[in-house]
Amino acid sequence: MFKKYDVIVVGAGHAGCEAAAAAANMGSSVLLVTMNMGTIAQMSCNPAMGGVAKGQIVREIDALGGYSGIIADKTTIQFRMLNLSKGPAMWSPRAQNDRMRFAEEWRLALENTQNIDFWQDMVSGLIVKGGKVSGVKTSLGAEIESDAVVLTNGTFLNGIIHIGEKRMGGGRTGEKAATGITEQLVELGFEAGRMKTGTPPRIDGRTLNYSVMEEQWGDENPGRFSYTDVEIPKEKRCCWITYTNQEVHDTLKEGFEKSPMFTGRIKGLGPRYCPSIEDKINRFAERDRHQIFVEPEGFNTVEIYVNGFSTSLPEDVQYRALTKIPGFENAKMFRPGYAIEYDYFPPTQLSLTLETKLIRNLFFAGQINGTTGYEEAAAQGMIAGMNAHQNVHGGDEVILQRSESYIGVLIDDLVTKGTEEPYRMFTSRAEHRLLLRQDNADIRLSPLGHKLGLISDKRLQKVNDKIAESDHIVAYTKGRSIEPSTVNNLLEELGTTPLSQNVKLFNVMSRPQVAFTDLVKADTPLADLLSKYDKETIEQAEIKIKYESYFEKEMDIVNRMRKMENNDINPNFDYQQLHSLSKEAREKLMKIKPRTLGQASRISGVSPSDISVLMVHLSK
Repeated sequence: MFKKYDVIVVGAGHAGCEAAAAAANMGSSVLLVTMNMGTIAQMSCNPAMGGVAKGQIVREIDALGGYSGIIADKTTIQFRMLNLSKGPAMWSPRAQNDRMRFAEEWRLALENTQNIDFWQDMVSGLIVKGGKVSGVKTSLGAEIESDAVVLTNGTFLNGIIHIGEKRMGGGRTGEKAATGITEQLVELGFEAGRMKTGTPPRIDGRTLNYSVMEEQWGDENPGRFSYTDVEIPKEKRCCWITYTNQEVHDTLKEGFEKSPMFTGRIKGLGPRYCPSIEDKINRFAERDRHQIFVEPEGFNTVEIYVNGFSTSLPEDVQYRALTKIPGFENAKMFRPGYAIEYDYFPPTQLSLTLETKLIRNLFFAGQINGTTGYEEAAAQGMIAGMNAHQNVHGGDEVILQRSESYIGVLIDDLVTKGTEEPYRMFTSRAEHRLLLRQDNADIRLSPLGHKLGLISDKRLQKVNDKIAESDHIVAYTKGRSIEPSTVNNLLEELGTTPLSQNVKLFNVMSRPQVAFTDLVKADTPLADLLSKYDKETIEQAEIKIKYESYFEKEMDIVNRMRKMENNDINPNFDYQQLHSLSKEAREKLMKIKPRTLGQASRISGVSPSDISVLMVHLSK
């Protein structure tokens, strides 16, 4: 019944969808196996994409030829660029999305992708021969052969849902857990652990009093995730902000004795930066209120996502506490919040390609690696899908460096440092974040996407045109002078020092108070030049001008670090023979098996003196 596939992808969440799309678009025959064809690309938690650092990841996925940015743009109900008051390294796109349309668009995109077949079933095990994966076994008794397998099981591996004292098996509310895979992988020698995540209750929006809440509209001139010209919905939706209070907190505390978090029934660690409401009250007892974001689930539904109120308390306690929140006095609940525990595999068991070290051509991506978030999962899925294809067809490994992408930082952190709690990306995790901005993801990564066959010639040309045009604008400002009489009135209005002599436009634009939108008022030739270019090209030029000296310093650091990254280490090297290394360093290096000296330097427990010993040895 089944043919042999190049790649089988297990799970159709965000990681699985991007993995399947990447491998298929590169030319592999792909089978996407999911337990429920009706929940492909389900937004299990909040109906939103992007955010701080996460938005950068979505743009990087798009720049490489992935689908997440396009799907997010097609289903956006509100778009905001976060952190605009800070420097461009911190600017982060975020969109509220229509949950149902998001899943629908993903399914349509996959169905319209050549080389992808679908099968609804639960994968209960792997076929492994001679240390290499060769297919999967399903609960219906099918054995399907393949040359590579990508596991993207999300929260389904032995998932247990907790609501107060109630617990039930499940990978998501209303869906059963997946069994068999963890047990087999442990038998094969893998280390497994447990993690926890949660979700808030959903509310009937018709029963809320929005007049007592703060309105939160998106940007007046919204941006987008994708570098393509995908059409964005013109219709927009408002979100709202309200707050908990002491009465809410006191009501929630009534259920603490039945909380699975506090009674020890939940063993796994939850996400540090997205705690449940009961955890917030417990950890931040000095605060008398917490912010609640009231987010619509879509254009044509009344369902509301209560962001900031994730909980696993008994449903009656959840409901009573909710009705104490301003605007929620008459709220009706669609479904309660819950916590979910699931199996994961510490990602130090992977190489930088996301292939497992124990089993060849077996890849892990998403929450199975201990991450949290749609964006982190999608990025891993894409890289795993790319490398599964490359392995099968004899291509070069796809490994992104920390200095060229947030995706590179994400994977390097996971593989090199591991994680014992759900990993979430932040701008602070990227040491070169000034170079890894959301505005230049296309410049950084589209050449690779094109090389892999995921970006068209036309699209790459568009990127090259953007580079040339922004460079032309910068060169123009360096070559053209402006007189004090022309610009001083404007400079005084902007609160910056007037000129005493003619200076180059570049010098004026270097001032933080001055933008192109200001300077065109005083310089007609500049206005004529900029009228020829689009908003993104002009923005790129302005950022180059204002941060030129910083970019040069950052690139010097990157080039010095590359010397270490280019210093390869034999993966079979026996560190035990280097007695000059500390015992901890030898143990960690043997476990991680770093690819380069740079990766070795980032392993927890490996000191600078250990790196010096390695450098001396490698130089011999």
